Amino acid sequence: MVIKGGCLCGGVRYEITGALFDASNCHCSMCRRQHGAAYSTYARFDPDDFRWISGEELVKVYETPSGAGWCFCSECGSTLAASDKGKFTSITLGTVEGDPGIKPEFHIFAASKAVWHEIKDNLPQFEELPPDSWDPPGKA
Repeated sequence: MVIKGGCLCGGVRYEITGALFDASNCHCSMCRRQHGAAYSTYARFDPDDFRWISGEELVKVYETPSGAGWCFCSECGSTLAASDKGKFTSITLGTVEGDPGIKPEFHIFAASKAVWHEIKDNLPQFEELPPDSWDPPGKA
């Protein structure tokens, strides 16, 4: 399965040749600010399976002192991916074209969710990151 997607203006395109995993709704204050919404929805992938098809020169990354980063199109502002110490590790599900083959499985950083938002689904909620969920399946 090849997963393709891109930004709002179409200037940036990407593809992922492996499976997505650990799809989650992140409620941390940084993701809320980055997306301007109650939460962001990301799915992880093996960084070796990711590549930019076009527009890589438009991609900018805002990186925090911890090494976590948010990748966005400098032309239209679409948030595309998240990175960890310079490696792209997750994709925003809203930028995927078609069926990504995965749905959100849990909420992370639920302890810092927006006070005006109520989580109403039955997905598991983790105050921070869930244990043992951040390695690609089949990799140690």
